[in-house]
Amino acid sequence: MLMRIAILPGVLVMLLVGTISPVAGRVNVVATTEDLASLAREVGGDQVDVMAIARGYQDPHFVNPKPSYLLKLRKADLLIAVGRELEVGWLPSLVQQSRNKKLRGGGNGYLDASIGCSVLQQSTMRIDRSMGDVHPFGNPHYWLTPNNGIVIATNISTRLSEIDPDHADHYRTRLADFVRRLNEASDRWDARISPFIGTSVVTYHNSWPNFAQRYGLQVFGYVEPKPGVPPSPAHTLSLIKQMKSEGVKIIIVEPYFNLKIPEAIARATGARVVVLMPSVGGTEEITDYFSLFDYNLNLLVTTFKEVGISPKKEE
Repeated sequence: MLMRIAILPGVLVMLLVGTISPVAGRVNVVATTEDLASLAREVGGDQVDVMAIARGYQDPHFVNPKPSYLLKLRKADLLIAVGRELEVGWLPSLVQQSRNKKLRGGGNGYLDASIGCSVLQQSTMRIDRSMGDVHPFGNPHYWLTPNNGIVIATNISTRLSEIDPDHADHYRTRLADFVRRLNEASDRWDARISPFIGTSVVTYHNSWPNFAQRYGLQVFGYVEPKPGVPPSPAHTLSLIKQMKSEGVKIIIVEPYFNLKIPEAIARATGARVVVLMPSVGGTEEITDYFSLFDYNLNLLVTTFKEVGISPKKEE
């Protein structure tokens, strides 16, 4: 015997609304980097389902599109991007191919995380390819300072509340807790690095202006002669000479660059190569936004001491 189930009109309407609602269940969030994904999880908690496209050990400027990314984007309620043209070489085509109208610019399904952040090195002059991989709208590695982490998390909380107003209080509460914990952690990080404020470093790529500014490091030079341009023998020899003259002992390298030339420079100058992680997930130890700073600052301070950089005495 077939069992017949009667559905009242009001219940039918509710079922239909629940079926087509973009926020039925958890909000589907796609972030372009692990850093943004980590911040989305901090704010969203169990009300969001978050995935990142670029892995923390990858160069986020260059991502090879995969069919799995398209599937995630098609189902996404919110796409969070670094912006400032970091993803310009691969994200627009993915969004277009996903055919998800919510993710196109101008709608509340797309969030440029840089809104309101302190973005350094914004250019007022004409930019061309002869200058290397320069971003005219500012250096896109702005997440590497806790101050901007708070701004990004606030942006995410606001947008999630617009998409999913029923849980707005949840997002605001989690944001407040995140800000409290980040401020507490910032005090610890400041105390750890403060004896070494003013230390000169060389970096491979121009990934660290916000980080350096926040923690008082002086970026002396770059292994790359121009952003995104491989080091030439002439530039390398010039950098070695300058580092010897100024006694620079630290070379910071991102995990996705070849260590051959930085290590050669280190041997010639008595410096130490330090592989810092610009993103969450760069190593197994870095599981969230907090451990990103824990890892990098602890490694830096340990290396400073090992190469004989003396802490500055408190006045």
